[in-house]
Amino acid sequence: MWCSTLGCLVTLILSLLAAPLAAEAQGARQVPRIGWLGLDAATAPRTQYFNEVFRHGLREYGWVEGQNVTIAYRSAEGRAERFTDLAAELVRLPVDVLVTWAGEAAIRALQHATSTIPIVMAVSAAPVETGLVASLARPGGNVTGLSIQAVEVGGKRLELLMQAVPQAARVAVLWNAAHPGKRLQWHDTQVAAQMVGVTLHSMEVRGPDDFDAAFARLSQERPDALIVFSDGLTLAHQRQIVAFTTQHRLPMVSESKEFAEAGGLMTYGASLPHLVRRAA
Repeated sequence: MWCSTLGCLVTLILSLLAAPLAAEAQGARQVPRIGWLGLDAATAPRTQYFNEVFRHGLREYGWVEGQNVTIAYRSAEGRAERFTDLAAELVRLPVDVLVTWAGEAAIRALQHATSTIPIVMAVSAAPVETGLVASLARPGGNVTGLSIQAVEVGGKRLELLMQAVPQAARVAVLWNAAHPGKRLQWHDTQVAAQMVGVTLHSMEVRGPDDFDAAFARLSQERPDALIVFSDGLTLAHQRQIVAFTTQHRLPMVSESKEFAEAGGLMTYGASLPHLVRRAA
């Protein structure tokens, strides 16, 4: 009887000791995990900067990476075709929420990977027009986030350029033709150009290897000014673009402040770092 009682006491003590350990283990499993999908290489200064901006935004709301939240980072290393595999990989981990600042292609890949995990668009050019969400007020589905309203401000950007360079009659537009939102933006800028009597020249790029040809065309056609649509591709080549415009004394207006900070003439558009912080 004594042995039986001792056995019960030992079992009870071990159970009490194990309870906190089990609770601790359960708590560790319950730490939220964010899936973060980017375009540029993980070592790229812009990637590291935006990652830190996002972490700062989280800290403003009491979420500290490594303490009460974890972040799984995945980068396409500059190759947008990798988004599909990376999105599926993040979903398999699993994660509690998905975030991307890499634009429509990345958002679309996340949508295809899951219809249940919430997706936050840190940066989107035209989410309604490209069918990512039903409306800005009621996005529907599992996608929400922020829009830079790129289509709506194209005309204003051209207007500001004409004020700065009133003699400009031929304006080139450098843009990523593989980006659905930028195609809508190109159409909007065409409409605005017709209203002010400006002739546009489309300088399309679809990948890193297309910039040399675009620069060659710009040198040959010699436009009066240049508009640059911002996305992951053009931002990754901002220094080459600014160096070209500086060398050829070509006035340039863009929609991301990074181009102006690198030496471009002017910028009119949303602040990408501010949007990434808001995404938190």
